[in-house]
Amino acid sequence: MRFLLDDEQREFARALDGLLGSAGTPGVVRSWACGDHGPGRALWGRLAQAGVFALAVPEEHEGLGPLPVELAVAFDELGRHAVPGPLVETVAAGALLGRLGGDTARAWLPQLASGKAVASLCALAPGGSPYALDADAADAVFVVDGDTVRLARSHGPVQPSADPARRLARPLGGVVLAQGPAVEVAAVHAADVAALATAAQALGLGRALLERTVEYVRQRTQFQVAVGSFQAVKHRLADTLIALEFAQPLVHAAALALAADDPAAGRAVAAAKVSACEAAYGAARTALQLHGAVGYTEELDVSLWIRKARPLRTAWGTPTACRARVLAPDGRG
Repeated sequence: MRFLLDDEQREFARALDGLLGSAGTPGVVRSWACGDHGPGRALWGRLAQAGVFALAVPEEHEGLGPLPVELAVAFDELGRHAVPGPLVETVAAGALLGRLGGDTARAWLPQLASGKAVASLCALAPGGSPYALDADAADAVFVVDGDTVRLARSHGPVQPSADPARRLARPLGGVVLAQGPAVEVAAVHAADVAALATAAQALGLGRALLERTVEYVRQRTQFQVAVGSFQAVKHRLADTLIALEFAQPLVHAAALALAADDPAAGRAVAAAKVSACEAAYGAARTALQLHGAVGYTEELDVSLWIRKARPLRTAWGTPTACRARVLAPDGRG
C-alpha cells in the first residue's frame, strides 16, 4: 500500500496552503464566532473554486470525486489554517446524497460542489449528536435518523461550544427526503467520510500548534536562555511530534481504504480518527502548557487553534467509540 502523496497531490496541498495563508484566517475565525458569516462565506467560495468540496461529489453531479485521498490532503490544510464552518458536514452531506442519488442529489450536489450552498449534517444514530454544526450559517441541514433522511425546516437556539467558532443548534422538523435500508448504508459511508475529514483536519491542526509552539519557545526566555533549550521542553515537543507522525500514515491508509471501497475501511477510519485527534489534543495541551495561561486568551492567535482540538476529538466518533470499532470483529463497534 502506498502512503506517500504523489506530485499532483503535494502541489494541491501547496496551492491550498498559499490560498489560506493569505486569507487572514484568524480574522475570519473571530468573525464567524461572532455570527458574522460574510468573511467565512467569501473564503468558502475561494475553497470551492479550488475544488475542495467537489472532491466528495460524484462526477455525474458536477463534482470531481469521490476522491478520499485528495479530500484528506485538503482537510489537513484546512485544519492547519483553522478554517471555520461546517466543512466536514458539507463533504459528508455530499457523500450521503451521492450514495442515495435521486432528485435530492441532483438538486443539492452541484450547489455543494460549487460552493453556492453550505450544508450541515446531523446523525441521530447511537453515538451521534442531536446538534448540527453551524445550522445558522447553512443553506441546508440534513438529518439522518435511522433509515430516514430529512431536510430540517429550522433550528433551535444556538448553543455555545468549547470552540467559539463551532456553533451548535438542534434541527427542527423537516421534510422526509429518503427512507429505507439504502439510507442506513449511505449514512455509514457518510459518517466514515466525516470521520476521515475530521482526522485529517485534526492532523493539520496539531501540526500548526506544534509549529507555533516551537517558534514561541525559541523566543521566550527564562534565566536569560530560551525555554526551548530546556530538556523537559524538548521531550514534550518530541512526544507531540512523534504522535503526529504516527497518525499521518493511518490517515492516508484510511483514505486509500475508502477510495478502494475496502470492507475494512470503517476500521481503518476509526484508527485514523482516534490517533489523529488524540495527537492533536496532545499538541493543544503542549501548546497551552508551554505558552502559559496567555495561550488560551484572545491575546494570541494560537488560542483559536487550541480551542478547536477538544471538539474535534469527539466529533464524528469519540475516542472510546473509535477504539471499540477498531477492536470489533465487524469493524462497526
